[in-house]
Amino acid sequence: MATASAVDYAYLRSLVLDHSRNLLDPSRDYLFDSRLARLLRNQGMSRMEELVEYLRTHSDPALERAVAEAMTINETSFFRDQRPFDLLRAELLPRLIERRRASQTLRFWSAGCSTGQEALSLAMLIREHFPQLLSWNIRIEGTDISSEVVDRARAGRYHRIEVNRGLPALYLVKYFERAREDWAARNEIHAMCSFRQANLCAPLPFSHPFDVIMLRNVMLYFAQDTRRILLENLYRLTASDGVLILGVGEQATESSRWVPVIAGGTSYYKPVAKGGKQGSGIRKTLQENSAAGVPHPCSLV
Repeated sequence: MATASAVDYAYLRSLVLDHSRNLLDPSRDYLFDSRLARLLRNQGMSRMEELVEYLRTHSDPALERAVAEAMTINETSFFRDQRPFDLLRAELLPRLIERRRASQTLRFWSAGCSTGQEALSLAMLIREHFPQLLSWNIRIEGTDISSEVVDRARAGRYHRIEVNRGLPALYLVKYFERAREDWAARNEIHAMCSFRQANLCAPLPFSHPFDVIMLRNVMLYFAQDTRRILLENLYRLTASDGVLILGVGEQATESSRWVPVIAGGTSYYKPVAKGGKQGSGIRKTLQENSAAGVPHPCSLV
């Protein structure tokens, strides 16, 4: 396949930024060739230049979105980076369960859910370690900008290589069943999850607060101003005693709305007191961490 010129790549990077706020580095221009290959075939095109010329001369929002979706990073696996799940099991969920005994409701959000492994990992964690919650109203929402991966998450079917990445053999037998060459999530965990397409940098489709938001390895690809706006929106969608879990190497330093907490060999963020006490809350948490000999979160990267 013929490749596009540097100018064409710049145009495509700008298009992706406009639609998804993903900031693609020019050093990764080669990814356009592989990730847009199927889109080119579906459009009856053989060269990248054809696609770029068409996009420049036609108003086709659907095709523009398709290009942006194709360029999103959809790397995921079951129980990816085990430490946040261990922290949820040992500390965060027991604390939230105690505080939600009256309402018996817990809400989780896997933001940037890709093909759904993170959301299903949460479902398995709950069923395996917190059977008392089976009578509660538990909702795990998964969103992603890519309609293709959301469709896969809704189907709940995974190739052998996907279930071999991070999924314990016991969980595979217990929570999945063979579906020809794939493995399908059993209804007992899949029904706990709901998946929908959503752009994190557009108006979000939620009005209720979440107890746990997992936004891991997504903000890495956003510009600083985009991260700041997103963190402000997440603040409004987090329960006052809820938590935000970011990926390894990600920080919420663009927003003063979050208190960093070190625990379980990893870190998470609490929303500052929603009433104007954010400065004292941040200072108190950092002082507690310092007294315990824990380094500042910014030093962990």
